[in-house]
Amino acid sequence: MNMQEIQGLAMAYGIRGARMNKTELIRAIQVAEGNFNCFGSAEDGQCDQTECSWREDCFSASKKLHS
Repeated sequence: MNMQEIQGLAMAYGIRGARMNKTELIRAIQVAEGNFNCFGSAEDGQCDQTECSWREDCFSASKKLHS
């Protein structure tokens, strides 16, 4: 999902994220969805949040953050 799409989703949840980076914005959306705000924090491809809509993007972001 590109940043513009993420910002649109955030707006739908009432999140004002103009000054947030992608990770911060997704974490705010996760909270609004009733999930843990853990985007990008999975280590070694391990995550127990199997229903999270950000799961695949999270693994990619996590690899970049933990490299």
